[in-house]
Amino acid sequence: MPLNIMNILAIETSCDETAIAILECDGNEQSAEFNVLGNTLLSQVEIHREYGGVFPALAKREHAKNLVPILEAALEEAELLHEDTQAIPEEMRDKIAAILSREPGLAEAFFEFVSECEPPAIDAIAVTAGPGLEPALWVGINFARALALLWDKPLVAVNHMEGHIFASLLRCEEGNRNQVIGNSKSDTETYTLQPITFPLLALLISGGHTELVLMKKWLKYELIGQTRDDAVGEAFDKVARMLELPYPGGPEISRLAELVRNEYQGESLAAKDSPWGKLPRPMIDSGTCDFSFAGLKTAVLYLLKDKSDLNDEEKKYLAHEFENAVADVLWKKTAQALEEANAETLVIGGGVSANTHIRRVFTENMKNEFPRAALRIPVAALTTDNAIMIALAGYYRALRKEFVTSITANGNLSLAKKP
Repeated sequence: MPLNIMNILAIETSCDETAIAILECDGNEQSAEFNVLGNTLLSQVEIHREYGGVFPALAKREHAKNLVPILEAALEEAELLHEDTQAIPEEMRDKIAAILSREPGLAEAFFEFVSECEPPAIDAIAVTAGPGLEPALWVGINFARALALLWDKPLVAVNHMEGHIFASLLRCEEGNRNQVIGNSKSDTETYTLQPITFPLLALLISGGHTELVLMKKWLKYELIGQTRDDAVGEAFDKVARMLELPYPGGPEISRLAELVRNEYQGESLAAKDSPWGKLPRPMIDSGTCDFSFAGLKTAVLYLLKDKSDLNDEEKKYLAHEFENAVADVLWKKTAQALEEANAETLVIGGGVSANTHIRRVFTENMKNEFPRAALRIPVAALTTDNAIMIALAGYYRALRKEFVTSITANGNLSLAKKP
């Protein structure tokens, strides 16, 4: 068996999804294949809905409650769960108990599970170290440390945003489920790494990030532009709250905006005199690749200042104009960065990359304005936070032997700095 085939167990707890995935990874940056052996994710959206956003202490508690059950589920799906009583030395037990002491009940659940199963056939453990909510990050980090210590496996610290880049570079192989391999039936999902031509520009858009990152060489990043205030996903959620839409707000705004587009069937709404007029496009002509969405959010606030009891039609048209403004700014800044960097590949990653209109605008504009450049957008299942992307990034760091003996949660961890 080639030396670069690895089974990576990955843990993601940066925000409000608890996720564990196990991938069989084979290849390098030129060509690679990834078999998803096990993949389990629990979302906390319903729990946080009443708060209108993620409540960090609650997210931390839910991660601690969910990690052991989803580890068991992921190992079982991967057919790596083999029951056998394991005697854990008292010294080892004390060390692990100390690692997990911050999370009430986690150590007890951990010991109950691991003492009844064999160490699985994995080669490394990858875990998100940041960015994200630090209380949530610590739960995943300490859980990974405990597993690495008990199973004597190397540990890899992963930057969450690098994971989003890798997720965008994957192509899902058709017809790869339910294949018969040997005498057993395989339900694994297979992804391959799409060809990459450098320079690669990544637009990373999520609830906490809006940034343009340039990769000229494999795993070497430069920050080209970033938001000076609100992230784009944050702006979506804040405007949604102003419109009294349910959390999470981004999908709701997108749904309403699409109703307007379907109504006018591609015609310009400006010609139909939208009841709200045109919202500003902050910093769109600043000449930099930086973003700002606070002014756009404030413009919506002022429009609604003297309004009460918005009807569905008013919400629909305001959602449409807001989403158009966001897409216009994102494209203008990205186009400038593409031109300046002479980029050959554009990657869009992060939760907001699931937005239908943004995907449409970028697909059409890349075809018309940058026909020689490749556009890479993740499949829908990999746009949100997930452990598959953490396993991918962890694999490439593991190939470079970038293992760690200690990890510190860093809520503001940066992927790149400005040159």
